[in-house]
Amino acid sequence: MPELPEVETVRRGIAQHVVGRRITRVEVGRERTVRRTSREALIDGLSGTTVIAANRRGKYLLCPLDSGEEMMIHLRMSGRVLVAPAGSERPPHTHVVLHLQPRDGEVANEMWFVDPRTFGEVVVFDPAHIAEQMPDLAKLGVDPLVDEFTPEILRERFAKKRGNLKATLLDQHVIAGIGNIYADEIMHRAKLRWSRVPASLSMPTLVRLHEAIVHVLTTAVEAGGSTLDDTQYVDIDGEQGWFQTEHRVYGRGGEECLTCKKARISRTTVAGRTTCYCAVCQK
Repeated sequence: MPELPEVETVRRGIAQHVVGRRITRVEVGRERTVRRTSREALIDGLSGTTVIAANRRGKYLLCPLDSGEEMMIHLRMSGRVLVAPAGSERPPHTHVVLHLQPRDGEVANEMWFVDPRTFGEVVVFDPAHIAEQMPDLAKLGVDPLVDEFTPEILRERFAKKRGNLKATLLDQHVIAGIGNIYADEIMHRAKLRWSRVPASLSMPTLVRLHEAIVHVLTTAVEAGGSTLDDTQYVDIDGEQGWFQTEHRVYGRGGEECLTCKKARISRTTVAGRTTCYCAVCQK
């Protein structure tokens, strides 16, 4: 599933190619993609509007419209957002198409939402009623790259968490945007084992973890995210990310640790997710 760095990369593409353009027509194929409302609701909510900004919270893309409503896109497991010249051959599983009015001197473009596994979604909602219409979005925790985020805030978020560190990092109600890839990479950089109890971490340890969260996510964004062999993720131009070449532990079970070169990466299952870590580096 695309995580914060991948979604942020897509957000930047939308800001460059879509913001400021009027949506002249909307096509909706697979209704599962608009299951939160309906095909008619998405078409009516987007047709004739202009995208005025491209924002993100956690793994959610949020695009305010000049109508006062917002478009939300969630990529889930295999969703992609692509922009291409109008009339281009569309990839299989293109479920939503936005026809964009061209800017002066530019060709007309289309924005596609492509999703082979159809877990993703596109919806238009009223931000004044976010708690009723988008309760999952309203309940998100702190976003490390959007919100104020300090070691003290991290301590507050972890204060009553008695489970393990990996499960807590994956909890979107605690910190929004971190998934399996970056949880493993963050814990490795912070030199912390997945089994540590969040509420028991000392302030110096939280400072180290905070630095790891910000560094790993920021560096991954700069690299355009991670494109893995078993995922569909590409940016809005169809280009792959390359942060996967910097992974220290994720997906490297049984291989030599690149950090200490003294141990092989251990692999286990935590919170239902494959977890990779170095037993020497991570205490």
